Amino acid sequence: MPRRPLAVPAVLAVLAAGLLLPASPAQAAAPAQPSSCAAPRVETFGPASMTGAIVGAAVHQDKAYVVTRGQKPPVLAEIDVNTRTVVRSVRLPDGPAAGEPEGGWATAVAGGKVYVGTYPVPDLYRFDPATGEVAHLASFGKNGGYIWSLAAAPDGTIYAGTYPDGRVREYVPATGAVRDFGVLATGERYVRALAADADNVYAGLLDKGKLMAINRATGAVTELAQGTTGISVVVEHGDRILAVSGQTLIDVRKDGTDARNVPLGPTSSLDALTVAPDGTVYGTSRPDGAVYRYRTGDSAPTRIAGPPSQDDETRKLALTGDGTLVGFSGSGGMWSLDLGTGRSTFTDLIEAGLPAGAERPQSMLLVPNRALYVGGHFFMDVRDLRTGKQRRFRVPGEPKDLVRRGDKIYAAVYPSGNIISIDLHTDEVRSLGYLGHGQQRPWDIEYDPVRDKLLVASAPLGAELEGALSIVDPRTGHIDVYKGVIPGQSLMSLSLDAGKGIVYLGGDVLGGGGTPPVHTAASVAAFDLRSRTVLWQVEPVAGFRTFQDVKVHDGLLYGVYKRNSGAWIALDLATRTVRHQGTLSGYGELTVHRGRVFVSTFFGGGNAYELSDTATHLATGLGDDWYTNPQLHFEPGSWKAWALSGRHLARIDLNPRCPLLTVTPPQS
Repeated sequence: MPRRPLAVPAVLAVLAAGLLLPASPAQAAAPAQPSSCAAPRVETFGPASMTGAIVGAAVHQDKAYVVTRGQKPPVLAEIDVNTRTVVRSVRLPDGPAAGEPEGGWATAVAGGKVYVGTYPVPDLYRFDPATGEVAHLASFGKNGGYIWSLAAAPDGTIYAGTYPDGRVREYVPATGAVRDFGVLATGERYVRALAADADNVYAGLLDKGKLMAINRATGAVTELAQGTTGISVVVEHGDRILAVSGQTLIDVRKDGTDARNVPLGPTSSLDALTVAPDGTVYGTSRPDGAVYRYRTGDSAPTRIAGPPSQDDETRKLALTGDGTLVGFSGSGGMWSLDLGTGRSTFTDLIEAGLPAGAERPQSMLLVPNRALYVGGHFFMDVRDLRTGKQRRFRVPGEPKDLVRRGDKIYAAVYPSGNIISIDLHTDEVRSLGYLGHGQQRPWDIEYDPVRDKLLVASAPLGAELEGALSIVDPRTGHIDVYKGVIPGQSLMSLSLDAGKGIVYLGGDVLGGGGTPPVHTAASVAAFDLRSRTVLWQVEPVAGFRTFQDVKVHDGLLYGVYKRNSGAWIALDLATRTVRHQGTLSGYGELTVHRGRVFVSTFFGGGNAYELSDTATHLATGLGDDWYTNPQLHFEPGSWKAWALSGRHLARIDLNPRCPLLTVTPPQS
């Protein structure tokens, strides 16, 4: 609001007071503020990343039901399978627990009604297609939990698999009664997949890699099979259970006998299965999305069609009566495959009528005076800084971090571990290759201009500890993977000193989770890019287990911890001792600009700081709507930084000489 000018007598009085009263020492020492501090210091430009991505999907008769991810509140959309159009959509309301749902991985149909299990509040909802009503039924935990899986038994009883408590719960629609079967394996957090028949519930455990059967009447738990890694998909048919464990398809009788471990190949897995009435199993592969057929007794699945949606995740497969396989893609698509001809058709669900919404961005990159790139879920949103126009295009997953090399941007993609290039002129997306070695969670990527290499820090999925430093040749796609470069720890971040040829690595003792750590404190390691060896390793602070980000500047390595959240240090690289340390509102990402170190953090409403020997609070109220790490991207020669205000793009003034900036995020 503009200030009303003072009347002339009031102005004279103020001037007189200023002339008669001596300045206090604090006033005399206070530096003059730049004139820019009085100007509007926050500009917003609308949602940073729009999405129609989905998680859960179910098919009932000639209708499909999908649940969005990332939108608040999430959308449950009804799709006419024959016309490929969204005919109706509803929003899932907040339940009684603290927090609000952001999506629903789990869906099931029973008694003509659609059930949805949500996250990050593990609540169970029911949608009645006959009336259009949505009802909240039960809560299976507190904010931060997931219902990962749902299954409906033939009598309509619903079963839910939850995180982080690793339990299966039963919900009886007729009475609302809930039964808890307890933790299925000691230390298990994820019941990732479920199937049910008249007698048993079959659960796939992600951490422990076990396939379990629960007797519905007695609650007795039996282990049917042990996978090579986490079990992510389970289906039942006749007297057999099929489950996917990494690169293995487990095919076992329901009593645990005649177990067959069918290899899927060294570079692929299956992310969705469906079974035809004759027992033929159809599945889609990850990461490419091709379609396979399998029958018990086959030595391996047979590839029958190329990817209907290249490099996509399949959330649901179903067969229609006319020999058509229907799939629902995580990017927000629906496809059908004619099993007779092999021809497929893909439909973008936003174009079909699915309401799009603002999501929490994964990553951001500024190409000065040209464009701002924002990585979302299976899409990249681009704002042209010259015209203000926006466009978006598909990418194969979640770009966790972005870096520029010449006329290309490179992205490290989850959950495949794919390293992709994006042409700045054409938006063409190409894959350089996959990290492999179990490194599906890349966290950080930097470009080494001296050796012309990309450097990637990554963590494994599931019950493994060791991450990797990967060195990627952007010209050839050749990848050298140094797994366990910090023994017993994954890597969350890296920072390059290109002149010295050293990359500094920040560790995490928890790895992929689900297995006990072997260290109590996260390490920093120095890796020589010429000899490809570790020069030294140190644990800067006892008991602090996870670095979120590290950045080298002026002989110091600045580090922000995720565990303990918000702790920060400045490590003297010469002595390998902590010179400065303190506590911020939470964790986030560091950046060096104009000879200063800045960090943007989660929690406390979203904050920005400058770090030196202490932390100077520069801005607050940015919101906590980043999906991966809060980031700042400064314009060259300026204190203006691109960031988020809520879920909106914002350009904020972070001049260290200005007062604390309080931001009010716009309504999404």
